[in-house]
Amino acid sequence: MTSRALALFFAVAGAAGAADHEFDRVVSAVEKHYGVKRTHIPLMGVANLFVKVARPAGTSGFKLAVFEDLPSPPSDDQAELDRFMDGVRGLLHPLVVTRSRRDGEASYIYAGEVGKSTELLIATFERHEATVIEVTVNMETLLKMIGSPDNAHRMFDGHHDSDSDDGK
Repeated sequence: MTSRALALFFAVAGAAGAADHEFDRVVSAVEKHYGVKRTHIPLMGVANLFVKVARPAGTSGFKLAVFEDLPSPPSDDQAELDRFMDGVRGLLHPLVVTRSRRDGEASYIYAGEVGKSTELLIATFERHEATVIEVTVNMETLLKMIGSPDNAHRMFDGHHDSDSDDGK
């Protein structure tokens, strides 16, 4: 019995470690590719502790990296950025990719393996800055938010009955 529990523990720890590895891989690749370091954000650990305890809208943890003063990419560099993100996303599955030719901005949303919870990795690139965030979310809550985007804000306010149509 203890060997089964130990095997389950290592399987869960390995899956969690793999998700952390994907975030670290993307952050490291951005640092190397653009020659910048992430900006230090004071009290980020306290904010993460709050999220782990309070679990707002089904979120149980997050990591955030902000990069400033990125070199300005050429305006036709969207394909290169797509290749870059495809090369660093690892085991994550692409969900959404948006690009703006006018502003030169791009956003990428990737998901980890689906279970009771999953990791979402979101990377946004603007002309001179980039943001990478990984968030662990409860799948049931995420699906409710996707199914009812008009009421999604209620989940952040602490109201979990997304079936309400009164808009209050």
